[in-house]
Amino acid sequence: MTSITIRKKDKILKAETRLPASKSLSNRALILQALSNGKLQIKNLSDAGDTLLLVNLLRVIEQPRNPNETVMLDCFNAGTVLRFLTAYLSLRAGKWLLTGSQRMKERPVGPLVANLKQLGANICFTEKEGYPPILIEGRSISGGTIEADAGISSQFISALLMIAPVLKGGLRVSLRDKIASAPYIRMTLGVLSDCGIQYEFLNNLIIIPGQEFRQSEITIEPDWSSASAWYQMAALADEADILLKDLKEISLQGDSILPAIFSNFGVKTDFISKGARLTKTSSKCSHFQFDFTDHPDLAQAVMATCAGLNIPAEFTGLQSLRIKETDRIAAMTNELTKLGFNISGENDSVMIKKSRTEIANSKRIIPNHEPGAISPVPISTYNDHRMALAFAPMTLVLGSICIENPGTVSKSYPGFWKDLEKAGFNYLSDPG
Repeated sequence: MTSITIRKKDKILKAETRLPASKSLSNRALILQALSNGKLQIKNLSDAGDTLLLVNLLRVIEQPRNPNETVMLDCFNAGTVLRFLTAYLSLRAGKWLLTGSQRMKERPVGPLVANLKQLGANICFTEKEGYPPILIEGRSISGGTIEADAGISSQFISALLMIAPVLKGGLRVSLRDKIASAPYIRMTLGVLSDCGIQYEFLNNLIIIPGQEFRQSEITIEPDWSSASAWYQMAALADEADILLKDLKEISLQGDSILPAIFSNFGVKTDFISKGARLTKTSSKCSHFQFDFTDHPDLAQAVMATCAGLNIPAEFTGLQSLRIKETDRIAAMTNELTKLGFNISGENDSVMIKKSRTEIANSKRIIPNHEPGAISPVPISTYNDHRMALAFAPMTLVLGSICIENPGTVSKSYPGFWKDLEKAGFNYLSDPG
């Protein structure tokens, strides 16, 4: 499908859904399973596109071959996959060419490569310095002490931490600058701990001694990041009663902060035996301000929520959004502006002001855009799954919305459109 038009006849939402398993946890578990020579058993592995890609690439890596053969591994648009494999393959015998999509070639990997070279890795850039593609000649590398820039991407740090136990002497990582997406680093350490790995995290220093993985098993949790779309729908609905099955309050995932954030928008979360139950209250803040440094994957959903509820807002700590699947600050600014919302983005922050047109009868925010009408312009997703996930719930404000390239949700939430249909949304697809 080249586009999908989503409609909802009312703003009442009652639904039960089972979220996909976390791809962030799944991808970490897969790398640790490979490093532990299969000592880690994984249950409930994600079926997200990024995870399936990593599964396939690890199978290719395992195949016997001529040691002089250079193996090309295409990571497409999966940043986590490329960065995790960069560290993993640096100590895996063979010649490996890691590449990806054109956008991937614009996403930095230089700081991670620099740290790996400090440890003795043999890696070079084949096109632009600091960016994929990269050629890796895997070999035995030693541990030691490194200083890592923590302000660009937590994926660089996680990639180093996962190989630390198998390095001779282990690894001491001193984190420099303000830590971006710190919960993802703690997630990595949590999965390592589940594998029996001992570590210390004091101030900005992480110490992981060289050690053996133990026989262990991990069950992947439902994805809290994907839950953001359902929290957004609950906030934008007039009435909501949504059960997110098996979603737990205590989680390795930093995005489990969603209940606290969305309480500002009238969404109440009750954790019951079946999962998380979301209901709507009349409480709503008059202004919203939040630093998303630790939770960048939630920013788009919260931006769209504030716009839809006509709540002025200030979003900071968005520096990592510039180097995601797309420049997410520019993308959100472009698409919300298309729909008539008052949004501006500069550097690492975004401002949303009250729309020029106030919400009329709680059914519309754009003049002459009646419920049930087709969105005047298609929403571009920029090949970014979180753009599609953030704009689909806007149907509850606009009556209908047209999303281009809806298949991009397969990166993290393959069953999203089917789940929406079960919840009472209707859609028309355009095969192009």
